[in-house]
Amino acid sequence: GDGTTTNRLAPVKVASLSGIIDIATGSYHTLALKSDGTVWTWGQNTSGQLGDGTTTTRLTPVKVTSLTAVTGIAGGLAHSVALRSDGTVRAWGSNSDGQLGDGTTTNRLTPVTVSGLTGVTAVTTGYEHSLALRSDGTVRAWGNNGYGALGDGTITNRLTPVTVSGLSGITHIAAFHHSVALKSDGTVRTWGWNVHGQICDGTTNNRLTPYLVPGVTSVTSVDAAGAHTLALRGDGTARSCGWNAYGQVGDGTTTNRLSPASVVGL
Repeated sequence: GDGTTTNRLAPVKVASLSGIIDIATGSYHTLALKSDGTVWTWGQNTSGQLGDGTTTTRLTPVKVTSLTAVTGIAGGLAHSVALRSDGTVRAWGSNSDGQLGDGTTTNRLTPVTVSGLTGVTAVTTGYEHSLALRSDGTVRAWGNNGYGALGDGTITNRLTPVTVSGLSGITHIAAFHHSVALKSDGTVRTWGWNVHGQICDGTTNNRLTPYLVPGVTSVTSVDAAGAHTLALRGDGTARSCGWNAYGQVGDGTTTNRLSPASVVGL
């Protein structure tokens, strides 16, 4: 967002931005939420993921078209999602697998309303799917479901939101190729792609519905990366599982972990 395509080895200031209260990233684009409820984006735009009505890559921030009163943002591979203050959700960009939730597979260059969603309190995006947490503690999902990331017991892509099976009391959600949910009792549920053990169930079998991760309690926050999962506990320690080729599990090895491991020294 500095007006160039030069890689930077130290931080540079994003051009012409002020009053920012939240930020999010997709694979090749970035989003910023301003205090006035507008959203600004920059980076790759081949599928319309910047939401400015074009497919022109932007080297500095542009304003997302006709979008106001936003309280939350998220970015996927090539799509973007925004939560509005009225509990509804808007999405734009790539829609090849229904990840915009408008009942089509048509890419959208400006925001469209995600069908049938109300009472939403948080949104997140996976690679090509999206999740919404509702005020009643349930979760809705839509988009790519080839690995079961929508949690509805199938591998069928969904063009509009479906209810994730068997979830209640959820307070936080995260996603990439798999999905993760934190319950109010401090336990964690995972589902979807599991080739590296990121579901933390001791196997490498994909899960089509949420799985209770054993032995991980008193969790206060969760996150999902490309092929590993992280959980922050109330005592300030962290647990992780999944792909570990580069040491991303943090247990001092490069061995994939199919069950939760303690992150060393935290």
